[in-house]
Amino acid sequence: MKRNLLSIIILALMVVNIVLSAIMMVSVSSASRKTAQLVADISAVLGIEINGLPQSDVPGSVSMADTQVHTIQEELTIPLKTGEDGSSHYAVGNVSLSMNTKHEDFATYSETMTDREGLIKDIIFSVMANYTMDEAKISSTQIKKEILSEVQELFGSDFIYAVSYNFLYN
Repeated sequence: MKRNLLSIIILALMVVNIVLSAIMMVSVSSASRKTAQLVADISAVLGIEINGLPQSDVPGSVSMADTQVHTIQEELTIPLKTGEDGSSHYAVGNVSLSMNTKHEDFATYSETMTDREGLIKDIIFSVMANYTMDEAKISSTQIKKEILSEVQELFGSDFIYAVSYNFLYN
């Protein structure tokens, strides 16, 4: 009799365990679905994809074999906008432009890039002068996009497809 009673108690506890496990799985799966949806909504607002950059941010899918880099020869010292501390700050570094060798305008402009460095430097100085040191550290992607769009506007072409720089801020 004791064995049968013990077996019935164990069976009842197993059924309770299965029921509680099922309830827990349903509640956890709905919460994880809501979390996944929240992450998807936030990434959509920010414009990022889970599997990499959105196609709009991939620079024209130019391969490395079709890329030529023009580095501005001298190191630039750019005065930045005065920040909250009231003191003057500078960005010191080098700037490089990535050019698509397969673009029809590449042959026209690539050989005279050193002659046009003054115009390019002027664009870089004018864009960087709009930022304080703290803003420049945080907004490097935005600054590169602004410089790129103004350089493309200068040349009237998009054979230059990326701007890279390495600045130290003082």
